[in-house]
Amino acid sequence: MPTDSSMKNYSCGKVHCCDCRMRELCIPKSLNDKEMFKLDAIIERASPTQKGERLFKPQDPLTALYAIRSGSVKSYNLSDEGDDQVTAFHFGGEVLGLDAISVGHHTSFATALETSMICKIPYQALTALASRCPSLHKKLLRMLSYEIRTVQNIVLLHANKNSEQRLAHFINSLSEEYALRGFSSSEFKLSMSRTDIASFLGLTVETISRLLSRFQKQGLITVSAKYVMILDMPAIITLAPPS
Repeated sequence: MPTDSSMKNYSCGKVHCCDCRMRELCIPKSLNDKEMFKLDAIIERASPTQKGERLFKPQDPLTALYAIRSGSVKSYNLSDEGDDQVTAFHFGGEVLGLDAISVGHHTSFATALETSMICKIPYQALTALASRCPSLHKKLLRMLSYEIRTVQNIVLLHANKNSEQRLAHFINSLSEEYALRGFSSSEFKLSMSRTDIASFLGLTVETISRLLSRFQKQGLITVSAKYVMILDMPAIITLAPPS
């Protein structure tokens, strides 16, 4: 257990929680300095995860949770035909693997969409620390609650929105995600492919391409390769009413 003197000597380098720009979105939020020091001590940080590199797959035992420091990751399962069925996109500050807690093993694939920095948090060490740290325990419960609400919103998106509304909702959601992380809310890169977007929204790639062209003709957005610029945010929001 760290002492007060050891905390005074603790130097916040680039990869430590105290200096991470995603700390307000990640597990350290709401922890005091001493609690953050204890959490930081159990985190494993490796070299960058490359595009296409897998973090885990179904049936892998739950040994760790994975926090994204930078980059993006997709969660997906495989259809009977072997195609990716994308269930979520994850960005800096998000923690992956929470769904494995109930069964003790992962139930989906998680693969980096681009070069990403990932913090590996050993699960047993995390739960042991949470048992001694009420703030951390509450944070984990809030994260689980958020995970449930996210799944519910995706179900509602597919059930209650037409194709145009789904894409507008997706673009607006990305805008909010980037803004939350201190980036431009009106101009950003799509790290995921159109095939992944179509899978996530329950649409075809052809429909995605057609809708993007329609949005451009209507002056709502411009698309250049993987870059999107939102020209008329109010119109996008009108097209994407809340679930």
